[in-house]
This record gives sequence, structure tokens and C-alpha cells, in this order.
Amino acid sequence: MSTGTRQHEEKQPTLWFCANDDLPPDLTATLAPQWLDVYERETANGFLFERDRRQYLVAHTFLRRVLALDVGLPESELVIRRSSRGRPFLRVPAGGLPCGGLGLDFNLSHTNGCNLLGIAHGSPIGVDVERLDRDGRALRTITRTFTRTEQAWVAEAEQGMPRRRRVIRLWTLKEAYAKARGLGLALPFDTFSFTLADDRGVTGFSPPGDDREGRWRFAELEPVPDVLAAVAVGADDERDAALPLHHGFPWSRTEPRRIELPRALGGGVEVTLSR
Repeated sequence: MSTGTRQHEEKQPTLWFCANDDLPPDLTATLAPQWLDVYERETANGFLFERDRRQYLVAHTFLRRVLALDVGLPESELVIRRSSRGRPFLRVPAGGLPCGGLGLDFNLSHTNGCNLLGIAHGSPIGVDVERLDRDGRALRTITRTFTRTEQAWVAEAEQGMPRRRRVIRLWTLKEAYAKARGLGLALPFDTFSFTLADDRGVTGFSPPGDDREGRWRFAELEPVPDVLAAVAVGADDERDAALPLHHGFPWSRTEPRRIELPRALGGGVEVTLSR
């Protein structure tokens, strides 16, 4: 496909999932010094524990590889800046990007050996990934940040994995939405709420007061067993949509799995579907 064609085609949001094991340590040690910028290398060297350093290096090497595939620039030439809240964004060179990329938004999440990246053009996107084996005390702390209705829904589940799964489902969705807004934890999690199907799927969303006109599509997924993830994508139409989900370190564009992206919710009105 020619560059000119790709510049004008409509790019759909895309998800990429990569486990740390998908990029062996020797390759990480080779690629990271060549691809990462000074800020990233200094951040990596600041970690006390090697597992945390490796997590950061894999995540950011993975990020640069995916962005390079998307916009058509070499990994080492990508200039990544950060907002006042620490959210990364790609600086577009004066001549533009070889494969387009106007309105590019991306969001990276990682947790204990897993990395999830979302990329969108013309819409904000937020992602979050969490393991189900979170500490029980941490789960109780997380639950206290939810609305009372959400806390009651969590409490309805049996102790153990059913309740743990409900907590992580809500947490990943709230993180994804807050990150798509560019606010992260600065957005109180009890100012907006989700209604979820028992198994999987967002059936209702009540946004915070400062997002009365916001329309969002949400999707839940389990990219590998015992790892839950969520994505929030800004929506400006009601067309059917699906997210391609790529697995592994992207040496090439492998055939993705398709994730349904349900109809938009929000706009100041909670929409609840029959279960």
C-alpha cells in the first residue's frame, strides 16, 4: 500500500498485548539503548529492582515498536513528550508523519509481566490491564473508591474469585476512562459509575458532571487467563465497531483477534440494557 493511500485512509482504534516473555532479555538489552530516549533510559536506570526495570524497558520498547509501525518513522526517531499530568504524546514533525497520524492518541498500561497498548486516530483512548491475583488488602482499598451502588454490586458476589473479578473489572474500566480523559487518578472514581453484566460487558455508564456531553465505547477483555483489561474510546457516531487485538511483540503485523466495541454510552444519561 502506498504512503499516499495510507495517509488518507481512516484508521480504526487498535489494541496490542505483549507479555514480557515475548521480548527475551537479550533482545531487550540490545533494542532499548538504541530506541529509547534519554528520559526513558534514565527512568529505567532509576528502578531499585531488576524486575521493575525490565518491566519498564519491555513496555517502552514495545510502545516505540508499535508507534513506528503505525506512523512510519523509525523507533529511535519518535519524539515522545509528556503532558503536565505525565501523559505521553507523540510530537509530530514539521513535515508530518509518513503514514499519517493526525489526531493520534495512545495509551500504555502494564502490570507484572503484561503490557497493553491502545492507539486511536481522531478519538481519545484509554486502556488498563490488571492481574486477578491482587492482594486482598489492595482490593478492599480499591473498592472504597467506587460509588455506593458499585460497592453494593461487588458485595453481592461470593467471597473469593467472583468478588475479586468484579472489583478488577470495575477498576480497569474506571482507569481506562480516566486515562482516556487525560486525568488518571486526579478524577475521583466515585464521581462516575458503571453498570456491568454479570459475565462481561458494560450495560450502563453515568459520567462525571464535567463530561455531560461525552459519548464513550467500552470493552472488557481477558487477553490471557487471569489477566483482565478494559478500553475506553471516545465515540462520535453509532456505527458498529470492532477492535483488532494483536498478541505478542510486533515484529510484523500478525492477524489480530477481533474484539466487539459496543454502542456508545454516556452523554449525561445512564443507559441500562436488559440482561
